[in-house]
Amino acid sequence: MTRRWKTIHPRVKGLLHGGDYNPDQWLDSPDVINEDFLLMELAHANTFSVNIFGWSAIEPEEGVYRFEWLDRIMDRIAERGGHAILATPSGARPAWLSEKYPEVLRVGANRVRNLHGQRHNHCYTSPVYRQKTARLNRMLAERYKDHPALILWHVSNEYGGECHCDLCQEAFRNWLKQQYDHDLAKLNHAWWTGFWSHTFSEWSQIESPAPHGEDQVHGLNLDWKRFVTSQTIAFYNNEVKPLKEITPDIEVTTNFMGSYPLMKPDTGLNYEEFAKAVDVVSWDSYPAWHNDWQSTASLAKDVAFVNDLYRSLKDGRPFLIMESTPSQVNWHEINKAKRAGMHKLSTVQSVAHGSDSILYFQWRKSRGSSEKFHGAVIDHVGHEHTRVFADVAEVGELLGKLPEISGTTVKAEVAIMFDWETEWALADAQGFGKNKKYIDTCQEHYRVFWEAGIPVDVITPDKPVNTYKLVIAPMLYMIREGFAEKMERYAEQGGTFVTTYMSGIVDRHDLVFSGGFPGPLKPLLGIWAEEVDSLYPKEVRHFVTSEGVRYQSHDYCELIHAVDAEVLARFDSDFYEGQPAVTVNRRGAGQAYYIASRNEARFHDDFYARLMKELNMAPPHAIQFPKGVSVQARTDGETDYIFVMNFTEERQTVKLDQDYRNLDSGHSIHGNVELQPYGILILKPIS
Repeated sequence: MTRRWKTIHPRVKGLLHGGDYNPDQWLDSPDVINEDFLLMELAHANTFSVNIFGWSAIEPEEGVYRFEWLDRIMDRIAERGGHAILATPSGARPAWLSEKYPEVLRVGANRVRNLHGQRHNHCYTSPVYRQKTARLNRMLAERYKDHPALILWHVSNEYGGECHCDLCQEAFRNWLKQQYDHDLAKLNHAWWTGFWSHTFSEWSQIESPAPHGEDQVHGLNLDWKRFVTSQTIAFYNNEVKPLKEITPDIEVTTNFMGSYPLMKPDTGLNYEEFAKAVDVVSWDSYPAWHNDWQSTASLAKDVAFVNDLYRSLKDGRPFLIMESTPSQVNWHEINKAKRAGMHKLSTVQSVAHGSDSILYFQWRKSRGSSEKFHGAVIDHVGHEHTRVFADVAEVGELLGKLPEISGTTVKAEVAIMFDWETEWALADAQGFGKNKKYIDTCQEHYRVFWEAGIPVDVITPDKPVNTYKLVIAPMLYMIREGFAEKMERYAEQGGTFVTTYMSGIVDRHDLVFSGGFPGPLKPLLGIWAEEVDSLYPKEVRHFVTSEGVRYQSHDYCELIHAVDAEVLARFDSDFYEGQPAVTVNRRGAGQAYYIASRNEARFHDDFYARLMKELNMAPPHAIQFPKGVSVQARTDGETDYIFVMNFTEERQTVKLDQDYRNLDSGHSIHGNVELQPYGILILKPIS
């Protein structure tokens, strides 16, 4: 059965290539803008995000509007057959707005109002800011609703941060009243406020978390993060409302930040919730390629995980890479330039995992301010005779050969669960030390399938699971209502569920489950957990399987007891010698596994290889490839498109199992094929 997702607009016939274009910075240099449009042709660029920070250029004074420059840019994009992703400019406000309406400026956790400057330095609750942004968005929609270049609304830019002003405090209290049915006793119980005498007797006593950090009421911290996500989405919806009223057929997105799931998810937004409000998911991808702490292949695995996460937020609909860099950024601790071949390779990886675009920040480097040395297609030299421009042009030419891949998706039989709220709660949890590494752990379980070329969806716990043969939920610390029952039904109907130490410990309010861990998952898993032993960095423990194979554990070992479960491996040292290390509980037609320690990679390789064989799981191809080469597939249900990517600095040989057409060269190939360092193949089977 053919399944191809619709493109974001009927005029879009293939993959998008281009990026953030800021002509508002060059309005006094028309020769530069003319050169930009000539270079767009040479770079095979067809799509540009415009007006992202253009507010002061559009409205230099309150009520004084200057749209003419944007009219000219939109018209020129359309004249060359290009596409415009038109942004609403709320991410940074003009100085006149901050001066006249200081309430729009954020207040920090220290209760001090910020000065003007930066991006997203605004209060999402402020009625003035909501009114001003909605008015400007309505004007943009009215002016460009029928413009032939417009294909997508880019609402604001990289929403993030929080405000602690009086308006937000009152909004937070009102949000809490809705969550707890106006019952303060219910809130006090959920937050366990009797601890340290934090009990509230009036709603007015509740405030957002102060800078005390993790020593505060954890339920308060958790609900504050939920509120910040909710309030951000409410502000976004306020921006979207006039766009949807006037241009109902133009889809909307806002660019999520890949750095949050990779680097600091505990301070970010819950993109699971935010994804429900966007038509198509887009995200900004800035991996630290060529770093000195991780191999290229290992980093590629982490990036693949995030790509699969964003694809899965919309049930497999292709996502957009809204921002990336053709070379380096300016905000990593060390800003490495991409080595030869890496830009093409990283581009192909994004497409392989479900992206229908490769867009850059930025088209031309700014002459001043904080991003003047951030990577761009056009460097300060101003012409096309640079290594980076040549790389971009090569990618643009390649993407132009792949229109049939647009709209295809990834069909996965494996799901890895990742939960933003679990990450938030774990960040607060005191007692497990500094080695929690929730995301790293999820990515380690993911690694085995990525290396095997088996497609994976990275889903949140609220997603349906019935289409998967295998669901893995590492360190699922928080269990929300209904999840255990869902997974019991899944196992009884033939599914295989795997979870690990430090799962099923707290409920959605961050209250510990009584009666032992893993809380409501105990009946499904057939075990109960007594305590977690944290190990020093150089400490290791071992366990032995029933077949006599010995593996090493580190960081965490959990003391568990088998009730109904079969014991597959036992620890062989310390006070938990002889205690279960790995168990399985048969439920109906399926099974549920529990892994009681953080283990070496060799264990995951062997454990999941056995499960893959048992569940008859295999890649959607029979290509033979060495470690360090990733092979991924997209499909429309009838045709599989195979992406072969060498994430090593050495030549590698792959063996093709049948005749394929190389979509880059157009030639047919088969048998042994040598890949250059960072080399790629994009293959379509020849029937």
